[in-house]
Amino acid sequence: MKWADEFRGKFGVRANADIPRDAKAARAFGAEGIGLCRTEHMFFAPDRIPFMQAMILSDDEKSRKKALQKLLPMQRKDFIGLFEAMEGLPVIIRTLDPPLHEFLPKRENLMVDLARLPHAGIKEKREMSESYGIPVGELRKKVPELLKRVEELHEFNPMLGFRGCRLGVIYPEITEMQARAIFEAAVAVAKKGKKVLPEVMIPLVGFARELEMQKEIVDRVAKEVLQAAGMKNLKYLVGTMIEIPRGAMTADEIAKVAEFFSFGTNDLTQTTLGMSRDDYTKFSKKYEELKIFKADPFQCIDQEGVGKVIQEAVRLGRITRRDLEIGICGEHGGDPSSVEFCYRVGMDYVSCSPYRVPIARLAAAQAALSGTDRSEAMRTA
Repeated sequence: MKWADEFRGKFGVRANADIPRDAKAARAFGAEGIGLCRTEHMFFAPDRIPFMQAMILSDDEKSRKKALQKLLPMQRKDFIGLFEAMEGLPVIIRTLDPPLHEFLPKRENLMVDLARLPHAGIKEKREMSESYGIPVGELRKKVPELLKRVEELHEFNPMLGFRGCRLGVIYPEITEMQARAIFEAAVAVAKKGKKVLPEVMIPLVGFARELEMQKEIVDRVAKEVLQAAGMKNLKYLVGTMIEIPRGAMTADEIAKVAEFFSFGTNDLTQTTLGMSRDDYTKFSKKYEELKIFKADPFQCIDQEGVGKVIQEAVRLGRITRRDLEIGICGEHGGDPSSVEFCYRVGMDYVSCSPYRVPIARLAAAQAALSGTDRSEAMRTA
């Protein structure tokens, strides 16, 4: 691996990691930072989900902020662990991405329990109470309210609905809490004499104004926290996940705000091909037999289609910002042919699961040795 690293040069390999244990494993495999930390995974823990649900069920900003304050120290602790595990290496933390309904009980389960409730015994009520985080005495009142909110949040196509940066635009207090947790964690680790390199990533951006609004929140909170700690010189970046075609095709405008791009190739493949990753398997085998797919597009980047979208976004982004940091963090980051493509189009790094880091390191070295010319891709207008 060290030999391979000599040949891949400055082309980096990072890892997708959400908890300190994964970050440590990634570093042991040679990862040079975290290319994606999915903060939503932290909210599903049993001690956190009640506060997340309380935030979602709140009717006003004051109540949402009260619930978010309960989550702040938990997120801060998570980020401290990540910064310590990756001391001196960049850590990209993505703000909340999935639809809010994912944090609530399923509609069908609520309907069944609501029908059972009038006849339920104490044991059943206790089970419901534990499941929903509602006191036994309040089940009759609160379960219908919970069902109503779940139905309000129901979406016909959640992947294309109220998620990603749209959550932060409508509920800016969510982004504010997460930014505060990130920078308070960075300060705590820096005060121990350790170097931290936080990078805040806003997901699902399609309009430069979306990113501009979210970056304003991040920069304001960073200024407050760093000034209070006497660490105004602590460096950080704010960037975005390019995962919808409009974001890619307007990359020159978005790069006026973004300091880095990370391609979310899972969603970018879905939105470019108009193909659901959950459902395409119904016909994918036949498509590969018929040579419509050269390979599974969710395993290897579709270079003629999705690849051209990526390549144009790289070109446009660097026209606007010469020093724009660019990488990918989708599943493709550990696929050798996709790594070679990322190297060829002038990206700075790939990010993959911790256990695929050695594969990516080797693939990057092979790309460098193949004589692939990156000079044209790296040039800017």
